[in-house]
Amino acid sequence: MSESPPAAPSAPAASHRELLLSMAGVAVTVSIVAFDATIISTILPQVAEALGGMALYAWAGTGYFLACAVTIMIFGRLGDLYGRKPLILLSLVLVTLGSVLSGLSQTMSQLVAFRVLQGLGGGMMIATAFAAPADIFPDPKQRVRWMVLLSSTFAVASGVGPVLGGLVTQALGWRAAFFVIPVTAVIAFVMIWRFFPRLQPVSSDEHRMDWVGALLMALTVGAPLVGIELLTGQDSTVPPWVALAVIVSTVVSGYLLLKVERRVPTPIFPLRVLQTRQAQFINLASILSGAVMFILIFYIPLQFQDVFGFSPIVAGALITPLVAGMPIGSIINGRLFPRESNPQRLMLLGSILLGLGCAFALTFTAQSAVWWVLLSMTFCGLGLGFLLPNFTLFMQIVANRQDVGVASALVQTTRALGSAVGTALVGVAIAELSIRSGLRLGLIASVCACALIGWLAVNIKMNSYTTRS
Repeated sequence: MSESPPAAPSAPAASHRELLLSMAGVAVTVSIVAFDATIISTILPQVAEALGGMALYAWAGTGYFLACAVTIMIFGRLGDLYGRKPLILLSLVLVTLGSVLSGLSQTMSQLVAFRVLQGLGGGMMIATAFAAPADIFPDPKQRVRWMVLLSSTFAVASGVGPVLGGLVTQALGWRAAFFVIPVTAVIAFVMIWRFFPRLQPVSSDEHRMDWVGALLMALTVGAPLVGIELLTGQDSTVPPWVALAVIVSTVVSGYLLLKVERRVPTPIFPLRVLQTRQAQFINLASILSGAVMFILIFYIPLQFQDVFGFSPIVAGALITPLVAGMPIGSIINGRLFPRESNPQRLMLLGSILLGLGCAFALTFTAQSAVWWVLLSMTFCGLGLGFLLPNFTLFMQIVANRQDVGVASALVQTTRALGSAVGTALVGVAIAELSIRSGLRLGLIASVCACALIGWLAVNIKMNSYTTRS
């Protein structure tokens, strides 16, 4: 049973200043998501030692990302049905509350629980913030500039987060690092409350919440992530067959999800979102790019430090072009997109740049010239800058107007799944072989993934959609 398509939302007339302030508030919200995910990375060892909970070390990060991943799709759909402004405001409250409680934690178990609360807010933020430009700017050629702003803000904030966390901890202690987010969240809350329009994207008809679909969605997304963590983590008390059973269970929950979503009047995951070949190819490319991106972010610095013997400062400086290249690539992409009749060519360019960067990284040794390493990382960053914003934008274009939130959320979810699978497989290879050999296999697989992304880009054929828009 399918629901009748509601009327597309229309933003009320607003001045240029109000639009700027509205999107500035969304950009600050996106920076909070990035801070929330990364600010703990440099301080977590000190936190775990202070709280005496090294056994739960990994789950302080995994719990956050798991809660975030399993809720993105659900909140993306709720934003489509009931409007995004209330969800953005609620997400800021949840993240602020979770951050304050994390800073006040007395045990590692409490920290993990409060990080999960932050993850729920983070999932809500991602689902709503990246879909917000579609509500205000229906024209994709105008919207791409704002998508660039959000993607650039997210990339820069992701790079700044670990540094900021380290600086605040060094100056004021690790608990103070958790209070950076509440200060920023107050600014975002005021801007969203004051300037973001309250849109009603659906008719006034009452909707029944698809609770069964939401539960099955959470299980389908969460089971492989939990299974991978159990399989590759340090907890030897969990037999491998248990982890494999958890991973396989996603097949059962996924099958049940498809059956349920075909029958309910207002599904949490409308299957029409994936009915076109374009949507299927975009999400497959998103999975692959997520895997490549996090293989680079997690394991290239590990190679620099543990194999080549570089200091953390030098390793961080060498990886900087990867983070800096993403917003630069996004900005160039935003400039070119309105002039391009076949915008999938930009995604093809991104796959070529990323593939070349990964291929160049295969040549790294302790004696490699600094300029060569920086150039390779720049290629990777620029390539991701051409890919990441286009995945979200393309999905918003091919999706029905009433599904733009869940379509945007789907891209974020598939990217998260790709990152989890990619880092886990390379982690297993490193554990079985060595850092050098495992990363080499990961980079070869990344080059192949980039070639497949390029093939997908050629076959997406976005020109008919942009012309129609």
